[in-house]
Amino acid sequence: MHRLPFETGAMTDFIERNFSRETDFLKALVRVPSDNPPGDCARHGEVAAVLLEGLGFKVERHFVPASLVKEHGMTSVTNLVIRERFGSGKGPAIALNAHGDVVPPGEGWSVDPYGAVEKRGAVYGRGAAVSKSDFASYAFALLALKDNPAGLDGTVELHLTYDEESGGFVGPKWLLDEGISKPDLAICAGFSYAVVNAHNGVLHLEITVKGRQAHAAMPESGADALEAATAVLAALYKERRRLRRIKSGQPGIDTPKLTVGLISGGFATNVVPDRVTMRLDRRLIPEESGARVEKALVALIKRAAKAKGISVACRRVILADPLKPLRGAETLVVALQRHARRVLKTRIPVKGVPLYTDARHYSAAGIPTALYGAGPRTILEANAHGADEHVRLSDLKAATRVIEATLRDVLASK
Repeated sequence: MHRLPFETGAMTDFIERNFSRETDFLKALVRVPSDNPPGDCARHGEVAAVLLEGLGFKVERHFVPASLVKEHGMTSVTNLVIRERFGSGKGPAIALNAHGDVVPPGEGWSVDPYGAVEKRGAVYGRGAAVSKSDFASYAFALLALKDNPAGLDGTVELHLTYDEESGGFVGPKWLLDEGISKPDLAICAGFSYAVVNAHNGVLHLEITVKGRQAHAAMPESGADALEAATAVLAALYKERRRLRRIKSGQPGIDTPKLTVGLISGGFATNVVPDRVTMRLDRRLIPEESGARVEKALVALIKRAAKAKGISVACRRVILADPLKPLRGAETLVVALQRHARRVLKTRIPVKGVPLYTDARHYSAAGIPTALYGAGPRTILEANAHGADEHVRLSDLKAATRVIEATLRDVLASK
């Protein structure tokens, strides 16, 4: 029986000795804006590539065609891939995916969101937790493997991508569709105190209700799109109440959700509105099929909008199916949970989360996938997507150790 990595001391000593470099690496990534929208992320990709080359990695730059980038609402994307082979290379290929695009910082920060300020044992800045921290944890875990590769057989790939906030279609999905990578297993960015094996999906619909404008003095001569839209809203909120009675059997995931997040219409106070547009967010639990949910929802909307002179159109903006556990993922899940429990000295649950991530693209390609990375117990605790987003340095170091130990287990030559 081989000894566990952190029992030998030699492997984790590399992480300890190099942790200041890892922290500086993270800070350098945070200091370069990569907001999405607008999604002009090629500059951050180049900065990250140069930093990774400075660590001794050979970095592949994969430029996504401008037309495809534009189709997905972004400006520029360069995905980065690093491949390190150990032993004969006949063992499993494991992909580690983290995303470098971030939501805009918004207001309410007590520090510069791009300052990478270190205080109270944490690094603050947009993307510090989600998920530039895992650019660092994955890269330095891989460096630790390279520092002591004895007994390893297989390949580790870093997939550093730039469109998670837009759905991952020109990031992980593009890398897989283009045949740039064909891993056997995948670990995607997550937090340190749980191993995630499932998550929600999402459907975004744009609903356009069209009527016929008329003078407000004679509203009956037109077809009021806003009146029809209120019937649609009533039907949607009734559906939201129904969804509250449906419970997922996956730990960590509650019920399906429905939110109308945007609405616009009309162009003058004294004119009957001839068009109203709404954007809808429907969260899918793992038991649901996105295509079936979309079909039923569109039918509900069209029934509700039936009125003289009114037409309605529904356009899919995004459909991301849920992540469901695949056979083979337990190889990662068991190792991650065991090593995280040993390193963090606390119970580490295996659960789902009520959001959606790039991990689903690996799972959809038949690749057993789990989420694990640097961060606290919850998204709220990290202020992820909020002001003063941060990652504790102790969690960053712990995640690096857990990832390294897990990779050693999976790549251990038999």
